[in-house]
Amino acid sequence: MAAFGEPTGQGWTQVVELTAAFGLSALIGFERELKQKSAGIRTYTVVGFASALWMLVSKYGFTDVLKDGTVIVDPSRVAAQIVAGVGFIGGGIIFIKRDSVRGLTTAAGIFLTAAIGACAGAGLVLLATVATAGYFVAVLLLPPVGQFAKRFVELPRPPLRVHFLDDQGMLHKVIEKVTAAGFDVKDISIIHHDALGAGVEQADPRKRPFVEAHLYLDGTGDIHAVVSELSELDGVLSASTVGDASESL
Repeated sequence: MAAFGEPTGQGWTQVVELTAAFGLSALIGFERELKQKSAGIRTYTVVGFASALWMLVSKYGFTDVLKDGTVIVDPSRVAAQIVAGVGFIGGGIIFIKRDSVRGLTTAAGIFLTAAIGACAGAGLVLLATVATAGYFVAVLLLPPVGQFAKRFVELPRPPLRVHFLDDQGMLHKVIEKVTAAGFDVKDISIIHHDALGAGVEQADPRKRPFVEAHLYLDGTGDIHAVVSELSELDGVLSASTVGDASESL
């Protein structure tokens, strides 16, 4: 039945598809909101809802120009543009602070939410629902499984390298952070430098002496979380694992 000049595309079927995209996207956004991430329930819901709407426009928005088969509509072209557009949003969420990269999971979640919305808009509501369930399995169940598996797999752990200003008590603060994260410090190698060298962040304009410490750890904690926490500590210039290709001193 025609509605507002369009022969199809504005019926209850499309309303159900939009509603499914809205609800499933909101579920993912709610989980991110609870964890106080940079993108929460509003961002995720709008991304998924908009993706579904674009898919419906792609499927039904050009039926009035179809005459005698002379115009060919390719719905996949709009879907491809959804992927490109979401890439800009994801790129804005990921940021690097010193040696830590944040926002990767949030950006990946937005990418998946856009796909779920597009899936619902295309009428594949069952697949959209399964994909939403898969998201929660990945972010809620897999991390504990990974931590549990680490107890039975002994892998060589690279030392933790920390550069900090040569102030009394700084090494003690670093060790406190490391042990609070569930690690035991087996050995420490200390190198004293007279001034900040090339490539080390110029955190102090007076170029005060700094210390380079290599900490050899044992334990089942999250080394990346430790690096992130140490990077936030006042007086710490940089923190990374030795051999990390992404480290930048």
